Amino acid sequence: MLEQKRTGEKMPYRKLPDGRLEALKRTPEEVLESIKKEKVKFVELQLTDLPGRFHCSTVPAHTVNLDTFEIGVPKLDGSSIKGFVEIQESDMVLKPDPSTFAVIPWTVEGIKTARMISDVYWGYELGRLSRDPRAIAQKAEEVIRDSEYDLAYLGAEIEFFVFDKVIFNSTEPYAQSYRIESKEAEWSSTGLEHPIRFKEGYAKTSPQDTLAEYRAECIRILEDDFGVLCGFHGHEVGTAGQVEINMFHDTLTNMADGVMTYKLVAKSVARQRGMVATMMPKPIFLENASGMHTHVSLWKRGKNLFYDPDDPYAELSQLGRYFGGGLMEHSRSLAAIVAPTTNSYRRLVPGYEAPVYIAWSRRNRSANVRIPVYHKGPKGAKDKRIEFRTPDPSCNPYLSFAAIIAAGLDGIKKKTDIGDPIDEDIYKLTPERRKQLGIRELPGSLKEACEEIEGDQEYLKPIFTQDAIDKIIELGMKDHAEVSMRPHPYEFHLYFDI
Repeated sequence: MLEQKRTGEKMPYRKLPDGRLEALKRTPEEVLESIKKEKVKFVELQLTDLPGRFHCSTVPAHTVNLDTFEIGVPKLDGSSIKGFVEIQESDMVLKPDPSTFAVIPWTVEGIKTARMISDVYWGYELGRLSRDPRAIAQKAEEVIRDSEYDLAYLGAEIEFFVFDKVIFNSTEPYAQSYRIESKEAEWSSTGLEHPIRFKEGYAKTSPQDTLAEYRAECIRILEDDFGVLCGFHGHEVGTAGQVEINMFHDTLTNMADGVMTYKLVAKSVARQRGMVATMMPKPIFLENASGMHTHVSLWKRGKNLFYDPDDPYAELSQLGRYFGGGLMEHSRSLAAIVAPTTNSYRRLVPGYEAPVYIAWSRRNRSANVRIPVYHKGPKGAKDKRIEFRTPDPSCNPYLSFAAIIAAGLDGIKKKTDIGDPIDEDIYKLTPERRKQLGIRELPGSLKEACEEIEGDQEYLKPIFTQDAIDKIIELGMKDHAEVSMRPHPYEFHLYFDI
């Protein structure tokens, strides 16, 4: 009998044989009972567009019944969702997943609202929308099973910034600017007596860390209300409110659902406290950017297939080495999916702890593929994993996790050699030494990343449809063009007097 933990009327959990807690999933019948018991008035049917932003269609709770889960709700104009379809093919149906049901805690009595994350289907019973990011994640899980593995566990370390205020003007052709205000910032004139200096925020405590209560509130809501289990939280390296809240690993689609919920909670709690949270990777010049280091392992019959006690270097199995080889082989094209914004490439520059170079190692955080080695021997078997450090929090987690699996499985299929590990600080190596070691660089721009995926996409096709890949490239190239055509404020400094 699995042990269950419940806090009042909050999210119930069960204890798994390996000691982990897992949120109990609700059935359609249990959802209907919860709606009645909790006096829910509205239900948000949430979905994610191709770039990775949440949307929702809200229906009165009294309209939700068993047919809602079976045939879906015809409440979506797919042509208005970025990356989905054109105006002449717009009718879409939402089928909510009852396992994602949760009462949204910041809605008030009388208009209490719940949410369910939904799968997107074509109208007129034409099947699943191939560009629905959740469909791509679920396809990845099918491919994992077809490859004779039971499942993949993924985990995300998400960093982000919480500011007091951000003011920006990006629409006027003659005046474009932004300003960040934070009481923690070194440039603040009205904040703390001891502000956080640039790149010195890691693991700060009160009074310099002003966001401990904020982070704790986020975790309380994620765990108690949404069933998203978290690990630790803390202040990150950056000044002006860079924080990190880690999530416990989960299966692929569940983990992506959790990341989207995490973003929703982080932004909503910040708003309640008169602040603003952003997943933009690099909002501050001269400061560390935010990453989303992603951890992955493959399992079969309850055994972690990446663990090998006989490997003297990192206790990483040959299967794990092939998987890591696939990640390294396809890192440059993966960047278009896991680092999908022009701002992502402000992060991927030397000197700010971001993984600019394609290499692998244990411990070494200057490589983009890392094998954490906190524990040795059987006690570390279940935690053996590969950490892929290229992703950032602007990515769509459904697409990113699916692409990581696609690259790793391709490495296994082709027995891609991961090569020798690099145990030196790659940032300090000379270009000649990096060339000698065969160390490649990640793309320097979103345009370059999109060009890479144009020529390296076959590994994605067991999971991604061609139209989804083409749309990812199209949207990335469009963003690159939009930023490239606009004068940058610093160009006035460089060139105004030329």
